Amino acid sequence: LSPGAKMGCFTFIKVMMILFNLAIFLSGGTLLGVGIWVKVDGESFVDIFGTLSSSVLQVVNVSYVLIVIGSILLVIGFLGCYGAQKESKCLLMMFFSVVLIIFIAEVAVAVVALVYTGLAETLLSALVTPVLKEKYGVDAAFTQIWNTTMTKVHCCGLNNYTDFNDSVWYETHKLYPSQCSPALAYPHLCGCLLQGCFDQILEEIRTNAGVAGGVAAGIAALEIAAMAVSMYLYCRLDEK
Repeated sequence: LSPGAKMGCFTFIKVMMILFNLAIFLSGGTLLGVGIWVKVDGESFVDIFGTLSSSVLQVVNVSYVLIVIGSILLVIGFLGCYGAQKESKCLLMMFFSVVLIIFIAEVAVAVVALVYTGLAETLLSALVTPVLKEKYGVDAAFTQIWNTTMTKVHCCGLNNYTDFNDSVWYETHKLYPSQCSPALAYPHLCGCLLQGCFDQILEEIRTNAGVAGGVAAGIAALEIAAMAVSMYLYCRLDEK
């Protein structure tokens, strides 16, 4: 290619890099804002999105998930957008490094989830169960999210009803949540106790594995493309 064509190609890719990362930055700001809204006024959020109770996000504190993801997207968007606009090799390399770390972490999580499902369940249980014992019945938004999940998914606790043993809720009320009570009070009617939400949600994920895999593949492709473009701009700056 002629020098003019190379410069035109560089400018086009630079503009696309700026616009793409500007969109990421704005998306991150939106998620961060929604996360803060959920943290401050979780009940109204649940009233609006309560029908999404089968979502994995309802097993954990949604506000923290949104705040963390939003903050990460803000950082990535800023580094990519400002780095491309200022043609800063330092910011472009930081952008590449952050996206690479996230990509590696996603691959590691996917491998653990696919190959070591039991280990993933153990880790999730170790993280979520103590929070469930501590916050259920204390944090209104957290309690509402769990109540919606257990009602819609027909489950009890993360693993089963024993997750509520020694919890603040059980110590205060001396009974299990109402979503678990029918099965515990009349086990002969259903033949078994309610399953934990983890098993139910895992089954939901397996049912929609194709959609989840397609979304994951799309995100991975975007991350690889973003890293390739940032490296292209980084290397082309040496030729300018």
